[in-house]
Amino acid sequence: MTLERPNLSIDGLMAELMALAQISEAEPPVVTRVVFGEADMRARAYVKGLCTEAGLTVREDAIGNTFARWDGSDPTLAPIGTGSHIDAIPNAGLYDGCVGVLGGLEAIRVLKKLGFKPRRSIELVIFTAEEPTRFGIGCLGSRMMANVLTPEQALALRDKEGRGLEEWRAQAGFAGPLESVAVPNGRFYQFVELHIEQGPYLEQEGLDVGLVTHIAAPASQRIVIEGEGGHAGGKLMPGRKDALAAAAELILALESAAKSTGAIDTVGTVGICDVFPGAVNSVPSRVLITTDVRDIDGARRDRVLAALADTGNDVSARRGVKITTELINADPPTTCDPAILAALEESAVAAGKTYRKMVARAYHDSSFVSCIAPVAMLFIPCRGGVSHRPDEYASPKWIGRGVHVLSRTLAHLAE
Repeated sequence: MTLERPNLSIDGLMAELMALAQISEAEPPVVTRVVFGEADMRARAYVKGLCTEAGLTVREDAIGNTFARWDGSDPTLAPIGTGSHIDAIPNAGLYDGCVGVLGGLEAIRVLKKLGFKPRRSIELVIFTAEEPTRFGIGCLGSRMMANVLTPEQALALRDKEGRGLEEWRAQAGFAGPLESVAVPNGRFYQFVELHIEQGPYLEQEGLDVGLVTHIAAPASQRIVIEGEGGHAGGKLMPGRKDALAAAAELILALESAAKSTGAIDTVGTVGICDVFPGAVNSVPSRVLITTDVRDIDGARRDRVLAALADTGNDVSARRGVKITTELINADPPTTCDPAILAALEESAVAAGKTYRKMVARAYHDSSFVSCIAPVAMLFIPCRGGVSHRPDEYASPKWIGRGVHVLSRTLAHLAE
């Protein structure tokens, strides 16, 4: 069958994206939807209604992961999955995640309009809490689906007010044993996620789509340096145990270790530096820093962590400070499936779209779906590489091209 999408418009999809953006805890154009909050629940209801209107069968699991299925002709076969998330961090934009959900729905509608009959079912997934806003951990729904986050670990999660996952999901109307969220390996035959790039390269190179070969993953740490405080005038330099000076050495050591790998895919970041007591005339006695080290090569990333630990031992002994390190997470990088990448490439060529193969450097739900199924991602450009801001933007032209390639890919995989 032809998948040239004759006379098919994405005006309806763009209207849906704009309507979804109006469902927010903040005034437009700001989009804020924290998981299980009032705006998140209204947004879920809106998208579920669109899925039902499209003739899909909708169900939810115990933490709100939502599955909208287009039944194939052979119910014994595992489905093809697509989708993303609709929650949004505070002061965000309207495209991150939502393009993958509503664009995935549009791809299904396109195939339906063209008379395509899938052999495998196609299932749109809206993952719960891809953003870490509520509980400080990203990809909550996909982590639990893959059993990377166990029910016991999930129950220990707390928000800033001390409220736990159990309380929040009950308030949102989700019930059932958390053990039921995990799905077996092979639950999906293959999974492909459409997403904005969150980087500038596709736009800069004038390309239509990006085919993601690897998804980098961070190892995150919380490091506390404890020294000895005192008056800035009274504490003479030879006897100082300045926690901030020690932290500065660690920060620079992380930068140096990340650069020393010689790989462009290794990055190291200190995003938080909390100094106590924080007075201009007081020697810092305690500093908290957080580190984020990412790479598509897990072993190379871990060598950076090891180098930082060695520096910490040296700094601790030399400066007389105590350094305590807590590993928050160290998730494995993802290598995308060659068969899905081949289908994406074939679809891009058949659709007449320009493309390049590239790396995803941000977290995505596909990172954890890869634990239970082969995955790949399809990127579309976003203006200036801007994301997680109200001025995040992907043009209708870019979105339409992504949906075109996705619909062809889903058809290929579902046959």
